[in-house]
Amino acid sequence: MAKTIAVAGKGGTGKTTVTALLIKYLVENRSGAVLAIDADPSTNLNLTLGVPLYETVGDIREETLQAVQSGSSLGGMSKPDYLDLRIQQSLVEERDFDLLAMGRPEGPGCYCAANNMLRISIDRLSKSYDYVVIDNEAGLEHLSRRTTRDVDLLLTVSDPTMRGIIAAGRAARLIGELKTRVGDIQLIVNRVRGDGSGELKLTPELEQAIAENGLKLVGLIPEDRTVGEYDAKGLPLIELPPESPARQAVEEIIRSLDGL
Repeated sequence: MAKTIAVAGKGGTGKTTVTALLIKYLVENRSGAVLAIDADPSTNLNLTLGVPLYETVGDIREETLQAVQSGSSLGGMSKPDYLDLRIQQSLVEERDFDLLAMGRPEGPGCYCAANNMLRISIDRLSKSYDYVVIDNEAGLEHLSRRTTRDVDLLLTVSDPTMRGIIAAGRAARLIGELKTRVGDIQLIVNRVRGDGSGELKLTPELEQAIAENGLKLVGLIPEDRTVGEYDAKGLPLIELPPESPARQAVEEIIRSLDGL
């Protein structure tokens, strides 16, 4: 059965960078077939992975809604079969991983039947992989709407700010209100500056906030100029060199996670 790993956090914390480097690690260590799911409506995971993107699950849902409302034929297929086919067609297939982008959530003309069928299609697709890695938006909307699988590991990503830690704690608490089952929740703090000796360290205030929000800190990622340079040039972050401090930190964090 596929292991499902979700990454979440408020915008700007670097969660998509963490997602890309996690996928990079799984691919390079030949851990198995990887399906990347971009569940953030901003839809930029493909840019960090360096692959094209032509359509999203949201596009398919709206296309199907319009066809049903206009009475158009779905190519002689039932709606579930049609959605299965369109999901397969929207899949970006690469040598090392595949990518599926969820796109925007449903609009005012919610087609809930299609959402349920899409969830079933995505769950069926996911069974063909060893790992499913999901880049979520801050509000975990796709998890709350049950359009993605249950989760073995949720990585909440924060920057070294009080707002980031509080948002991470809110995401962890939100999981408890959902029907989605989560095996473990861990916190990663990104863009941490070293002290005078070069050691990464959080302020006592942030450490206290982590404890008060019931979060488990699994690791720190240093501020990395290379990440900023790659972003500025539009280069895929999955191609960060092995000596990149951010890449090294993410790999160390992954190795420390039992059962990953």
